[in-house]
Amino acid sequence: MNRLLLLFVVLLSTVSVFAQSEEYSILVRDIETLEPIENATVVILKTKQVLMTNEDGKVTFVLSGGSNVEVSEMNYEDLTIRWASLKENEFVVYLKNKKENLDEVVVSNENLQKTLQKIVANSKQKISVSHRLKVYVREFFMLDNQYSYYNDGLVNFQFNKNNSTTLLVEQNRSYGLLDTTDVSADLMGYNLNNIMENYSSFKYFDPLLDSKSKKEYDFTVKGHSKNKEYYVMSVSPLDKAKEAIDNFEIIYDPIKKIILEFTISVTPASLDKIEDKTGTGDKNITKSFVKVNYRCDGTDYYLLSSNEEIGYRVVLKDKPKNIQVRNSFVTTEFNKQNFTYSESDVFKEKSLFNKRNKILTNYWDISGFTATDEEKAIIASLEFKL
Repeated sequence: MNRLLLLFVVLLSTVSVFAQSEEYSILVRDIETLEPIENATVVILKTKQVLMTNEDGKVTFVLSGGSNVEVSEMNYEDLTIRWASLKENEFVVYLKNKKENLDEVVVSNENLQKTLQKIVANSKQKISVSHRLKVYVREFFMLDNQYSYYNDGLVNFQFNKNNSTTLLVEQNRSYGLLDTTDVSADLMGYNLNNIMENYSSFKYFDPLLDSKSKKEYDFTVKGHSKNKEYYVMSVSPLDKAKEAIDNFEIIYDPIKKIILEFTISVTPASLDKIEDKTGTGDKNITKSFVKVNYRCDGTDYYLLSSNEEIGYRVVLKDKPKNIQVRNSFVTTEFNKQNFTYSESDVFKEKSLFNKRNKILTNYWDISGFTATDEEKAIIASLEFKL
């Protein structure tokens, strides 16, 4: 009897070990150049977890057992990999460049501004279906060119019918110290609800949809250089433009009429057109960059990732201060089911700035966007300051 009991305990322990989750990493590289591929989408098919590669081409995740893996990036051929073919805890996956080299001007009888209006309207309609996203959000804050503050969190956005969002914070952490006595409150990080609502309503395109924008911007469309299924619309301010300073690049599917990616940037030449404000408390922009990606998976269409960088020079009584904020969103889970919550659980602050740390797991290591060694060093230095 004792031997049988002992055997049962051993077998139970063995099953428990095999059932435990393990941490894995995947490196995604170009098969010819061997260079890492940034912003490739990696889907763990067993759990439906969505990950984005960092600038080192790396993602990290936790998994119990095995799973086939789907890897995609619009400049490369999609690849689905069987788990059995991955031998080590840090796998290397190679993608083949499409090499379409299209990049040809698209001739259209339709006014390109009207084309954009239709694409934006259809994208809004497709994304407006009630859904929720689990998002890893992180933010770097620089004061006078020195990293001074960092926060990140694992949060849930519930999209409501009127395009408003309900936000619940699962976990978060904040590191670093800031002299906040004379730093404008609106620079204490991005307003999380506002920024997500802007992504789902495509509010960034409002200046281009106005009929007057034809006098401010030049619109052109080309075929995507590596993917024959997509078009690229470029919108740049005309030399005679008085107010327009943003450059837009919009990648879209002309058949489905949805936006897959857009980039908005401000060039130094555009900034030179702006006259500096000199009043106390005035803010003069020094940098502005936005890149947003959307994912279309069958009938599901939702925000995949975003990166925003904004820089200001704030005019103060003694001397100006330079402020830069870098914010990133990565969706790690999409679900059409609403979550249930009590009103006390709703996060009603604008950002995670100064929110008390709530750390239950090492969520930052496996939440969709793996930190680079450089970023880890910055975070560690700010943690040390506490």
